[in-house]
Amino acid sequence: MKHYRAIFLDWDDTLGDWAGVAEQAQRVLYEREIRPLVEAWGSVPPFEQWLRDYRAHNVWLWEEYAAGRISREFLHTDQFLTPVCSYLHVSPEQADAGLCALCTRLGDEYIRLTMAASRLKEDAARVVRYLAAKYPLTIVSNGYVEMQYHKLEQSGLQNCFRHLVFSEEVGVMKPDPRIMQIAIERNRNELPDLQASEVVMIGDTYSSDIAGAAAAGIDTVWICTSPQEGQHATWIFPRLADVMQIL
Repeated sequence: MKHYRAIFLDWDDTLGDWAGVAEQAQRVLYEREIRPLVEAWGSVPPFEQWLRDYRAHNVWLWEEYAAGRISREFLHTDQFLTPVCSYLHVSPEQADAGLCALCTRLGDEYIRLTMAASRLKEDAARVVRYLAAKYPLTIVSNGYVEMQYHKLEQSGLQNCFRHLVFSEEVGVMKPDPRIMQIAIERNRNELPDLQASEVVMIGDTYSSDIAGAAAAGIDTVWICTSPQEGQHATWIFPRLADVMQIL
């Protein structure tokens, strides 16, 4: 088995249960704010449809944000504005100031709800403590920096990580391989001759975690239950706990 000297980990949906927390928060906002708003204009989509539409638009927004084509402020409001406008049968450009302000407030409330409900995925604490006893660990994560620090603090795992590389702080987002190089450089404080080939990245998202690390010459562990044709990683496991078989 190949010997690694450092391990990088994604946070959201690798260690933290972001998908579950986000769906819980979306359900609250849908029932309290979105359903009544849309209902006044006609038919109301079921929550499951709202969640699919929101997620599809949000994926596109984060891709645009990672590429530097939109600002954090635009993302914060438009994550709700565009899907809401689609149900109101208006374009986002036609939205009045009141609707824009409402969607900004929804963004604020979404952050509050998800931060309050922050939790780890099953086995995450056990796996992190196991790995931390054997390797220096580094978090490499996109996302709003204040939320990432909050999630880490809530987890009780702060002392398990040597380095934290958050995209908003370093100015580069996954999948840009430069964020992996920044993480390597930080680890060279303790391991001066550390090479990319001696690092493994553990993550759940192919496009950012796996493809981004591979582009930097880093081996990968992809936590995935249904890989698509043409998607490859050094290892693919369905559960986070499975990484203990190889590390």
